[in-house]
Amino acid sequence: MIPENVKTPDPKKIIIATVSALVTATTITFAFILPAELGKDPLGTGQLFGLTALSKPLNPFEAQAEGWRNDRVEFVLEPFQSVEYKYHLDLDAPIVFNWQTNGEVYYDMHAEPAGLGEEYVQSFEQGNGLSMNGAFHAPFSGIHGWFWENRGLTTVTVKLNASGFFFASTVFRDGGDFERQIPPNAQ
Repeated sequence: MIPENVKTPDPKKIIIATVSALVTATTITFAFILPAELGKDPLGTGQLFGLTALSKPLNPFEAQAEGWRNDRVEFVLEPFQSVEYKYHLDLDAPIVFNWQTNGEVYYDMHAEPAGLGEEYVQSFEQGNGLSMNGAFHAPFSGIHGWFWENRGLTTVTVKLNASGFFFASTVFRDGGDFERQIPPNAQ
């Protein structure tokens, strides 16, 4: 039983709304979902909007121009001394690292794009700590590494272990810098 004051929907409007919803869903499916998910692009919108690239599986293999290298380095920091140590990495080159100290230091993991200068430095991680472990993929070619500063009153030793596809490193200390060549691992 329908109460007298309730108006029932017009069946014609229900049919129009249903057909409109089906047409919209079909258009979205053919224009956007098929190109992005399956690489099928019957309307050409996938190519136009770059959606067909989303359907291609990612290849986990990454060839590298440089040979794999291991590096171990140690720095002694007197109170209020600092050191900056950076690896030369190509775009997307990975490194795996860990560093530890025997006293808290301020650290800044950052990078500078090749040939662009200090105004383009990007910082990725900053803080105070005793150690850090991780992996890093270079977002651009350039020098990538850490700045450590002993802000305490006792001498601190920083020990860094790194492995990756770098070809050299640069030490910035005491107002100067010098490059270290790191030979690749024996083949």
